[in-house]
Amino acid sequence: MGELIMELRHITKYFPGVIALKDMSFEVRTGEVHGLIGENGAGKSTLIKVLTGVNIPEKGQIIVDGKEVHFKNPNIAKSYGVGCIYQELNICPDMSITDNLFMNYYPKKNGFLLDYNWMDQRAREIMHQLGVDIDVHTPAGRLGLGVQQMIEIGKSVLAEARVIIMDEPTSSLSNAEVEQLMKTTNELRDKGIAIIFISHKLEEMFRICDVITVMRDGEHISTHPVEEVTEDSLIADMVGRTLDDLFPKEVYPKGEEALRVEHLNSIGVLNDVSFKAYNGQVLGFAGLVGAGRTETMRAIFGADPLDSGDVYVHGKKVRIVRPMDAIKNKIAFLTEDRKGEGLILDASVKNNLFLASIDKDSKNGFLNESKYAQVGEENIRTYSIKTPSLDTPAGSLSGGNQQKVVIAKWMNADADIYIFDEPTRGIDVGAKIEVYQVINKLCRDGKCVIMVSSELPEVLGMSDRVIVMRGGRIMAEIDRDADHFNSEDIMKAAWGGKLA
Repeated sequence: MGELIMELRHITKYFPGVIALKDMSFEVRTGEVHGLIGENGAGKSTLIKVLTGVNIPEKGQIIVDGKEVHFKNPNIAKSYGVGCIYQELNICPDMSITDNLFMNYYPKKNGFLLDYNWMDQRAREIMHQLGVDIDVHTPAGRLGLGVQQMIEIGKSVLAEARVIIMDEPTSSLSNAEVEQLMKTTNELRDKGIAIIFISHKLEEMFRICDVITVMRDGEHISTHPVEEVTEDSLIADMVGRTLDDLFPKEVYPKGEEALRVEHLNSIGVLNDVSFKAYNGQVLGFAGLVGAGRTETMRAIFGADPLDSGDVYVHGKKVRIVRPMDAIKNKIAFLTEDRKGEGLILDASVKNNLFLASIDKDSKNGFLNESKYAQVGEENIRTYSIKTPSLDTPAGSLSGGNQQKVVIAKWMNADADIYIFDEPTRGIDVGAKIEVYQVINKLCRDGKCVIMVSSELPEVLGMSDRVIVMRGGRIMAEIDRDADHFNSEDIMKAAWGGKLA
């Protein structure tokens, strides 16, 4: 066990109508990866903001090296060695790697000239240390997310941070990039740096963490060495109950054909994509990053153009060239980018809930505010959306609650065909179960569900049929009761192998 660097003692933080942290205590030690997990809305983000000086708690103490300190702003937190790599990377795409690394620290030569020779050399050293050997003059926007994340880590290394917080660091990374991050995290730990690792992926916690703390409803629930916990015990701590089945799949009879696409082509993106989806069933899409799954869904929804191909809804050929055409044909698309495309973050929860159904819920050009309020409150109860009120900006909610708002928005549209693109990315186990129950209800009601997911257990757990894509092509189509309905064969097809 490493030396104690920092403690949070009995921290309490209030927001209007919400107790975000309640008597929360937390310890950080040298050379230790400390996992932090909990459902969305558990208080993890608020805890990060207290540690980084963004939020000032009403009660409690922050202790560094045995002495009480006050993080009144982020600069003070940085001065005590706290660095943070947020889920939303703070990268300036047009600036070079060097300029991004030194964004808040410009060493001068002779008192007034920037010492770019030294800066470039130091940038090369840091990036090499993090496993990235690339021209440091390269604009950061030209680099992949994995390298951009290493630049963010490099900022903390440059600032000689003693504590580095990693908030959902693997949520948008490829497998190779995840491996590099794990290697880098281990190397930072070996140098005595403390890592606070926040993730919804339990397998990552068991792989990288020494200690895991569970939060629920703003409170500390448990802290244990990783060898003393199991996936079941962590889930029970997170949600306050035991979850025997992570994928509560309900199987219903296959109904009539709801959607058929034939020979979809988009030069360089999609190649002769054809498939059918049925009422009462979940059609899962699997594949590696860049396989063309999301691009297929965006093309069907009219968000991206097609060079050729036909779309049929309930057996009738339709022309969809923009999302409004898809909505009129009762197709809903829950995008993987909920913040950029699924929500208007500055708008209220109430206004977001009716974005997809505003034509249906207005009369003679006037909005039915009383109906909005009534249905909105029903949405909050039905989908367990944690929000102070309907008037709260959607951007202030946790990731899982934002996802629930997106789901409720499309439920209000009363579509027939629901496309879920990465529906549980970045949300906790409890929220995932709620999303799966929504999918079950849609199938129970005779709706058609198409689900794109990069999580193979999720695809296998919730799908009636799986289509595997690679390079914009369909490589395999597998029914739930078929011999090939397993992770090994799906991955084989995703890598281009043929199934016997």
